[in-house]
Amino acid sequence: MLAQRTTLFKSSGTAAASDAAKAVAVGGKDVIDLTSGEIWSHTAPSVREGAIAAINSNINRYTDTLGLMELRHALARKISAETAQPWSADEIAVTTGAKQALFNAAMVLVNPGDEVLIPAPYWTTFPAQIIVAGGRPVFIETKHNHFVPRPADLAAAITRNTKAIVINTPNNPTGAVYDRDILASMAQLAIDRELWIIFDECYGTFAHAPHVHHPIVTLAPRARGRTLIVNSFSKSLALTGWRIGYLAGPKAVISAVKALQSHTTSNPNVIAQHALLHHLESGDATFQMQLQRQVSDARALGLSILSALRSVPQPIAQGGFYFYLDLSGLQRSAKARGHELNADDVVSTLLMDAGVATVSGTAFGDPAGVRLSYGIDLKLLEHGLRRLTATLDTWK
Repeated sequence: MLAQRTTLFKSSGTAAASDAAKAVAVGGKDVIDLTSGEIWSHTAPSVREGAIAAINSNINRYTDTLGLMELRHALARKISAETAQPWSADEIAVTTGAKQALFNAAMVLVNPGDEVLIPAPYWTTFPAQIIVAGGRPVFIETKHNHFVPRPADLAAAITRNTKAIVINTPNNPTGAVYDRDILASMAQLAIDRELWIIFDECYGTFAHAPHVHHPIVTLAPRARGRTLIVNSFSKSLALTGWRIGYLAGPKAVISAVKALQSHTTSNPNVIAQHALLHHLESGDATFQMQLQRQVSDARALGLSILSALRSVPQPIAQGGFYFYLDLSGLQRSAKARGHELNADDVVSTLLMDAGVATVSGTAFGDPAGVRLSYGIDLKLLEHGLRRLTATLDTWK
């Protein structure tokens, strides 16, 4: 008999979509996969050099649970530069990707019965980890406000059990970038109501002009003592498989994280740590700028193709590398003809009829949305989006 908690959550919806695409492809169908939350790219030269040097030096031993002290110092310098505030190594935990940073945050902050506010649509892992910790996710609908939470809606959802707010900008899956005013308002709300802020900025390097990513503690320094910053190098350096990220926050929280992490993964992969340290100390911004141009080019191409959609509005795509399609219009048209249509139906049809794999918004708490990744090869992206557009335009 399995533990009861296993009934409270299921496998990631994004992973399930990717698995479905692979299964269809194995059957011989030509499938263009737009499900993946990663950028197709080679590895940054400085990261490769650091990894190879570590291997050639026979580095294979444990590090401190929270990561190499030299790496934590380097990350503290990075965060200090990004936030315009001083950070120290004992405020940093190196983790096995951002997922572990978020899991650590949930486990050291959330008691059974605590409520955590999560703007919806949301990345599927946010509520799952809150539930594992014994908490209760409280979803704040944003679709009516261009996928940006309204402070009044957040305030109305706060109860005496509310413990934290999850802020994810640029947002996965919607691509929304929260501006200075909304972030300052959310920070002030957290200060006034004594809430923790879990600030996930994993897509921060991909805010598309004129939109700008703002670290929340820069806008609201008084919120720093109640803010946990979650980030990774999976997106900014295209290192998804290396599993290396970090959590930054008050020393007491990081100390608790150390105790927890010592009983879960212990230290992150030592080769990945040395590779990242070498990049931070010896690399430059060249590779990251190349990735940004690659993503920007893909976004421009994709928006041009999707502009031909007749019954689906053009996605906002302000940041990150996802197009998020709002199917509400299609659903209304289908209902007027006596048919029910949800995102799962659309995703299934796109996969089987158009050979395009996408992620249903039901994974993100939205039965009227579909997420498309544009982190893939440009030619494949073009073919995939043209197939998708042609299929959706047959539905009126």
